[in-house]
Amino acid sequence: MNINMNLIVKVIMLLAPAAMSFSQAAYAQGKADRNILWYNKPAANWNEALPIGNGFIGGMIFGSPAKERIQLNESTIWAGGPNSNIDTAARANIDEVRKLLAQKKYVEAQTLANRKLGPKGNSGMPYQLAGDLYIDFPGQSEVSNYRRDLDIGNAIATVNYTSGGVNYKREYLTSFTHNVMLVRLSASRPGMINCKVSLNSPLKQSIAVQGNNLVLSGKGSDHENQKGQIRFTVMARTALSGGTSMADSLGLVISKADTALIYVSMATNFINYQDISGNSLNKAQTFLEGAFKSTFPQLSAAHSMFYKQYYDRVKLDLGNSAAVSKPTNVRIAEFAEGNDPQLAELYFQFGRYLLICSSQPGSQPANLQGLWNGELKGPWDSKYTVNINTEMNYWPSEVTQLSELSTPLFNMIRDLSVSGRSAAKTMYGARGWMLHHNTDIWRTTGIVDGAFWGLWPMGGAWLSQHLWEHYLYTGDKAFLKQYYPVMKSSAQYYMDVLQKEPDHGWLVISPSISPENQYMGGKTAVSVAAGVTMDNQLVYGLFTNLIRTARELKTDKAFSDSLLNYRNQLPPMQVGKHGQLQEWLEDFDNPDDKHRHISHLYGLFPGNQISPFKHPELFTAAKNSLIYRGDVSTGWSMAWKINLWARLLDGNHAYKLITDQIKPVTGGSGGTYPNLFDAHPPFQIDGNFGCTSGIAEMLLQSHDDALYLLPALPDAWPKGSVTGLMARGGFKVDMEWSDRKITKLVIHSSLGGICSIRLNQQVGSRLLKKGTIPKIGSFNQSTDIKTPLIKNSEKDLSIRLPQTWLYDLNTKANQTYTII
Repeated sequence: MNINMNLIVKVIMLLAPAAMSFSQAAYAQGKADRNILWYNKPAANWNEALPIGNGFIGGMIFGSPAKERIQLNESTIWAGGPNSNIDTAARANIDEVRKLLAQKKYVEAQTLANRKLGPKGNSGMPYQLAGDLYIDFPGQSEVSNYRRDLDIGNAIATVNYTSGGVNYKREYLTSFTHNVMLVRLSASRPGMINCKVSLNSPLKQSIAVQGNNLVLSGKGSDHENQKGQIRFTVMARTALSGGTSMADSLGLVISKADTALIYVSMATNFINYQDISGNSLNKAQTFLEGAFKSTFPQLSAAHSMFYKQYYDRVKLDLGNSAAVSKPTNVRIAEFAEGNDPQLAELYFQFGRYLLICSSQPGSQPANLQGLWNGELKGPWDSKYTVNINTEMNYWPSEVTQLSELSTPLFNMIRDLSVSGRSAAKTMYGARGWMLHHNTDIWRTTGIVDGAFWGLWPMGGAWLSQHLWEHYLYTGDKAFLKQYYPVMKSSAQYYMDVLQKEPDHGWLVISPSISPENQYMGGKTAVSVAAGVTMDNQLVYGLFTNLIRTARELKTDKAFSDSLLNYRNQLPPMQVGKHGQLQEWLEDFDNPDDKHRHISHLYGLFPGNQISPFKHPELFTAAKNSLIYRGDVSTGWSMAWKINLWARLLDGNHAYKLITDQIKPVTGGSGGTYPNLFDAHPPFQIDGNFGCTSGIAEMLLQSHDDALYLLPALPDAWPKGSVTGLMARGGFKVDMEWSDRKITKLVIHSSLGGICSIRLNQQVGSRLLKKGTIPKIGSFNQSTDIKTPLIKNSEKDLSIRLPQTWLYDLNTKANQTYTII
């Protein structure tokens, strides 16, 4: 998307004086607005506060009438500074662990790994908060008609209440066009805005007045032998209509104003993961001065226009009911009763809202909490956990038409392909690049958190999958050519570290783990293994994608042929004695294992290596594995299972897990907090993104050689519509359905070519004819997994699939086709 921001701002400035603000318009629509989260009381804690953000700065709004708190984040405030946590002594120990695994001395291998292959130097740096903006309102402790809301259709939050016979309103946004936070205070009577604005931070900081600005200067923390090197600045200034404003070292005092607008800018000295030579004060000052030239209506309208160019691309209607008029926390508590289909729609769109607000071109990628963290050391440091969580953050980006928002992820992958070379060479004696299961803003690639969890060298393979997927959705050959060296370098690492296992002569990754599970208990829990199923799937996928990439770019045939040779020596997926898809090379699986990670099902989702139509025995085995694992889990794990059940074509089971996820958090179980944040617990944003992806997978799948429409529609959604979902091959899909049958289908082809369509119903459109899957071409996803080793099992591996009809549509680029 190319947005002419100068043109947008000029147009808005011309229109703004006569326009009602977006938040006023949204409020006028009443409580039943489909895009609004709302509450009848202030946030009692962080998990009730409402998030706003623009990819760079973020806020959590609490909404107390007497003392507003807005917790502040800036995406580059992290502890420590540029560093490497690579273990220079690891290689000999890794070789020894390999030998022990080949000899099947599993406990000994784990013991050595635990002792010799833990973190060296540090386990990565935590993402940190900037601080808090407080606004004290004297005499407003007693209020009525209270309402706090977040309009995710326009990315604006509001608080409304009555106190002393006066109606007060607060509006909040984080400008996408000017990179400042804005808080507008207004009242129904003139001269009633009286408050004090202050800044604070738990990090080392100083507060001063510079001209008309209140300035907080801070520093990131020292952490695990790393000195804090991030310097940051938070700057606040007010603009009033009527009244006065006075500044001192304690804050900004506003008296008898008709309206007050608070501008807040934030910046750090971060340039990139190797360069922290920026000037945070100058950057914050530049942002503030740029925004201060414009009024709130102008800034608000430009902000919403920019945001809506992302948000409005996809519309979803799953039905409506009287429940939509209730406060959001009440709706969460009642969702399982089944009378609120629109809440699943709101949750879907809230995931898109969070991605737009936490990942913008030029920003950092969405981390474990997206952009929002209220602690000096958030849960799991709020880093990038790449054995599922970081990837899950970006599952919705392509299918829900937010493709550009993956740019920060792609930039991080490019950085890691540089910083990860040392890890590959030093720790494994290999070419290319690699990283283990965790990284941070400094792009560290060593083992963290101990060998039991961290001895997993597969991060590069999984992250590289996103590069290929972006090409499948967009057909952008310039992008593919740009990132081909990154993917190739990752593959070179795996080519060098593959080991021949003794029983079958297969090439396997050793040592590794099946994240973060164990296959032997006892005094020493054993996770370290060779040839785990997920590793085999990841390497198979990476090699396959590169073979296709070389074909697309008409390059590197010799390398492609070499990859094919290696790929043919990888282990096949295996079905174990319980009728399950094996998680490990040997049949170690325990059907009572309820572990939250379901890594061996990567080939089903997000991979495309298990098809109901091509690999029915593997498909059934994967289903058995998921049944054994059970439904009860943490938030992100339930979200993964929603996607898996959608791929298993079971919409009712997928929907059941949605109801498990959208429920109040109790004890240590997953669920949803009142502000719709997903609970691991505590809060992890990946569950929000994963559920959004899962709902999309229930409505549209395109990984298996065709666009499968409504493949997993639950009984709870008998009627509905969706517009703007994207499919691989550059196809955009609009459809309506009733009584579970599609009543309208429109497909826009951006790239042209054959569009294969799989339906659960016959259609008589003259545009379509019954056909077959085309031969392998640019966007064909056909896999050629070798026949699995079927072991003796009492489980029936046959499967009954729904009757479907397959059609081919020959399309031209940038043409729209109405099918039904």
